[in-house]
Amino acid sequence: MSVERASEEWHSMTPTIADVLDAKRRIGRYLPRTPMHMYPALNDLIGADVFVKHENYQPVGAFKVRGGINLISQMPALEADRGVIAVSTGNHGQSVAYAAKLFGVRATIVVPDQANPGKIAAMRGMGADVILHGERFDDALRHCEQLAAEHGYRYVHSGNEPLLIAGVATVTLEMLEDEPYLDAIVVPIGGGSGAAGACIVTRAVNPRVRVIGVQAAASAAAHDSWRQKQILSAPNRSFADGLATGRGFELPQAILQQMLTEFHLLEECEIRQAIYWMIERAHTLAEAAGAASLAGLYKLRHDLAGKKVGIVCSGGNLAMDHLRDALAEATA
Repeated sequence: MSVERASEEWHSMTPTIADVLDAKRRIGRYLPRTPMHMYPALNDLIGADVFVKHENYQPVGAFKVRGGINLISQMPALEADRGVIAVSTGNHGQSVAYAAKLFGVRATIVVPDQANPGKIAAMRGMGADVILHGERFDDALRHCEQLAAEHGYRYVHSGNEPLLIAGVATVTLEMLEDEPYLDAIVVPIGGGSGAAGACIVTRAVNPRVRVIGVQAAASAAAHDSWRQKQILSAPNRSFADGLATGRGFELPQAILQQMLTEFHLLEECEIRQAIYWMIERAHTLAEAAGAASLAGLYKLRHDLAGKKVGIVCSGGNLAMDHLRDALAEATA
């Protein structure tokens, strides 16, 4: 299949704003709306009005649960009977496990050997069968795909799922309902489902909003794929598990390449500093991906001075060793 034809087919799967509105209605039966707060100390740090969307308040501590509920609630009975399988560094797996338990579906989650222990415990606590495999996400991915083929499970990809993207897009919909005149929204990117959802909503509701993606430079596959306008692999070495993927995902990339305003890379030390600032200035425990938006905003603070900027705290499931490292580095 040609690159052009493949791109057209992925574009045809892009959710619409109507899909997002339907997801909002469906998800609202099971999840409370998350708050968006402003903190004077963050405003002083950035020199702008900073609105933090608290997806760390979700029952699994991360935004992805929106997508899991939207997808599994609509799963055909035949697929539900077979069970679902997913590969995850933690939050996508928690989303699938939570939704599977909610709707009585068997879930298997494959995670890398060094995945966040708290996230693993949470998935097991939700009744999922958790399988540890491989050093990195991409090793676990290959094993997950093999198990799906062998057992006939419904494989729930963390990015190439229109219903997942429509579900997580409701984050941005809520942000613009609460603050319609945001100048920009900064979104962390691992696979890119959240940023893709943000692009879909802003394009439909307020196209003047700049959607700014940020990713770890140590795991830059999504960034490099966006820059080169093709699916690329890259070294995957970031400590920030929610940002750590080694290959671009086709459907999010098809959306991002058409709609994303800009994309920036962050150093590991910048992400750790932002974890500290979220605690110090916003009284919020954010995991690395959840703090990455603040790190990106700080990097762009001169460009965004005086603006109204929303940042997505995508999750709060911070590993204890990451917390210790962030505190030690910021206070050294």
